[in-house]
Amino acid sequence: MRALNTVLAVTLVLLLAACGFHLRGAQPLPFSSLYITENWELGAMLRRNIRALGTTQLPATPQEAQAVLTVIGEAREKNILSLSATSRVREYQLRYRLAFRVHDLKGREFIPPTEIVLVRDISFADERVLAKEHEEGLLYRDMQNDMVQQLMRRLAAAKL
Repeated sequence: MRALNTVLAVTLVLLLAACGFHLRGAQPLPFSSLYITENWELGAMLRRNIRALGTTQLPATPQEAQAVLTVIGEAREKNILSLSATSRVREYQLRYRLAFRVHDLKGREFIPPTEIVLVRDISFADERVLAKEHEEGLLYRDMQNDMVQQLMRRLAAAKL
């Protein structure tokens, strides 16, 4: 029985290795330098991710950059998703929106004005208000991390 388990495990490992599966790594950005116009929390996270790649410089002025990322708008929204029979809120829907564009100083658009919208649902209970506020903060932080990753993928797919 033990030999059969070993043969089965080795076979599964060989099949997985033979299919070419590998984790998606970070894609290099097509820009040699990128200037990020806003100095906001999401921008700091984005800068950290770009520095970690090591292939794109982050100059101090837009004149030194090959491309400029301009934030058109950023918004957090909280909408009521459902109510109980007594008209108390049972669920909220959290939305995080980011509108941006990537261009150069000559007016060429690398990424036209684009909006990314992330949505999360959160249950609500009156007796756990503080815990739910903390959970909401954690969800928004998670959404920021997701937003940075989506933004990195969009930047990597940009055409020069």
